[in-house]
Amino acid sequence: MIEFKGVRFRYDNEGPEALQGVDLEIPDGIFLVVAGHNGSGKSTLSKHINGLLLPTEGQVLVNGLDTRDENNLLSIRQQVGMVFQNPDNQLVTTIVEEDVAFGPENLGVPSPEIRVRVDEALKKVGMTAYAESAAHRLSGGQKQRIAIAGMLAMEPKILVLDEATAMLDPKGREELLQTVYELNRKNGMTVIMITQYMEEAVMADRVVVMNGGQIVMDDVPQAIFSRGDELRALGLDVPEIVRIREDLQKAGVSLPLTVLTDSQLAEALCPLF
Repeated sequence: MIEFKGVRFRYDNEGPEALQGVDLEIPDGIFLVVAGHNGSGKSTLSKHINGLLLPTEGQVLVNGLDTRDENNLLSIRQQVGMVFQNPDNQLVTTIVEEDVAFGPENLGVPSPEIRVRVDEALKKVGMTAYAESAAHRLSGGQKQRIAIAGMLAMEPKILVLDEATAMLDPKGREELLQTVYELNRKNGMTVIMITQYMEEAVMADRVVVMNGGQIVMDDVPQAIFSRGDELRALGLDVPEIVRIREDLQKAGVSLPLTVLTDSQLAEALCPLF
């Protein structure tokens, strides 16, 4: 689905490289988390996926289309929907359903089909009841779900969330994560989540960790979280349940690395009592 081939990028000719020879393959239908501290290169990487940024060296392919070819950009951006950090910056109209319809209208989609797309998109993110609501009255988490609905109405194959939970409270973050998880599992959408919150990587199929513009880890969540000391050295941490598991293991309690959630921890501990 997406290929990075030796991608290097710098924001100006004399500045440091934000990406340093990144090689990465992202298959269709995956839920991928790209994690890293501020300045690690993760957001720079995400903006290469739909051609917002173009490689200084190397190549990015989206379904075989090279982002450096201007003739490919419209097709690429129709396939890749992006949701950014601040939901207020992504809402362009005052009414929810009008905002969700904005993208398809710009693509020239016929009005009857737009109506269908808007209804389906709102249903997928659990916001049907808010179709006629004023967008500015929604919570942060609800606004982000509307932003996702706006992307879904354009029928992308790939959804990229660039620090989309950073400005949300815990409840809003949980609601958004559940929405994204269901889009991936139930609808088969490729999801790429950029974050520095390692709790958000628990449900991922695969986790890529970046540092200094390079990929330094690339594995399943269980394997990534087993390297807690290395993650902390990179300015990251492990989820709370993994910290508890680590403490229990140090105390002599044998627990599998597959324990990443509270329910998995409870299930693993029950036979011990």
